[in-house]
Amino acid sequence: MVAQAAAASTTEPSVETTQVHALDGHRVTLDVFPAGGPLRGAAILSHGFTRSRSTLAGHAQALADAGVLALAPDLPCTFDFRCNARALAALVGALRAGGTFGPPVDKVMLVGFSAGGLSSLLAADAPGVVGYVGLDPFDRTLPDEAAPLGLAAAGRLRTEALLLRAPPSRCNADAVAAPWAAALPALWRDEVVAGASHCDFESPTDWICRLACGEPDPARQQQVRQGLLDAAARWMR
Repeated sequence: MVAQAAAASTTEPSVETTQVHALDGHRVTLDVFPAGGPLRGAAILSHGFTRSRSTLAGHAQALADAGVLALAPDLPCTFDFRCNARALAALVGALRAGGTFGPPVDKVMLVGFSAGGLSSLLAADAPGVVGYVGLDPFDRTLPDEAAPLGLAAAGRLRTEALLLRAPPSRCNADAVAAPWAAALPALWRDEVVAGASHCDFESPTDWICRLACGEPDPARQQQVRQGLLDAAARWMR
């Protein structure tokens, strides 16, 4: 109903609502940002480790203003990236089925910051996903795996991808996800934002991130935002 109301109007601003849904056996709270014009597709934005959906609200609103129904969930599993990926895939399925968030959506892009970038990557092969954006993403090697989890998934992914990254730092584990660029078969763009801190990729960020990872800069933040909008324009024509 929210998406239907947004799609019917090209003049009213987007209005955020908070909802709770069952996804892969978990109760997930998410913020919904209806498309501010004719519905072009949907985006799901996933936050970083120990962060919350509120830290991507600015990006979600910008995408909504561009005609994209944007969902920002609190990921259900703190350390289990596959668990989060299953929940994200379920959310993609709900968007494609229609009813829960309005009419069926046939184009979904996944956006993930830091650890959320890993969870999103693992879900990016779900039916209906037309693009993946990693915002200074994180990777991890699990005890039972020979290769990093994200790097292995990147090599299998056929969905087009955009990487927006910071230079190596403590907060992105020395650019641990940089090898994804060479592994992704359908990489559209790998963009390193010069001088960026990890916090430049959140919107809004907060004092906790600034204290741990460095100050953001409006020009760098705008470069990240433009990358997201470019991706939406490319994948949701």
